[in-house]
Amino acid sequence: MHHGSLDDAPIGRLLGIAGHLATQRWNRYLAEQHGLTGAGMAALLALHRHGELTHRALADHCFVRPATATGIIDTLERDGLVERRRSDTDRRTIRLALTQAGTDRMATIVRLVDTNAPLTSVDADPANAAVIRRFLLELIQTMSCGEDTTLTQPHRPTDPGSDRC
Repeated sequence: MHHGSLDDAPIGRLLGIAGHLATQRWNRYLAEQHGLTGAGMAALLALHRHGELTHRALADHCFVRPATATGIIDTLERDGLVERRRSDTDRRTIRLALTQAGTDRMATIVRLVDTNAPLTSVDADPANAAVIRRFLLELIQTMSCGEDTTLTQPHRPTDPGSDRC
């Protein structure tokens, strides 16, 4: 693959291409080694890290709409990795939880996800990794705020400690 034409590409384009390629590789690994989709893994990881969650909370953790989460949860439940549990205090409330099979499946994936091994020679340098991390976290925060004009309006710096949209 020739990358010369990307040397002067805008950062947004490079980010899109890198994200696309990383997602393709990760999804292929998940499917071949664990029988999961990226969305299914994100749901299992959220349940692994946060314990039982409501449907809406799981959707929020996975950066998807509740309607989208329904199909993901249905597949994971069908595969025996997630179960729906009625709340003991409010029978109308259904919480989602990992089954033992879901917990077992996550063991290997969590070890891989939690490694902090550099992805390239650039992020092997801790100072570079810190800048990349700050950039990505701000981008995630900005893009997670719903209706957004960051792609069509000039950048306005936000308070670094702010969680506000």
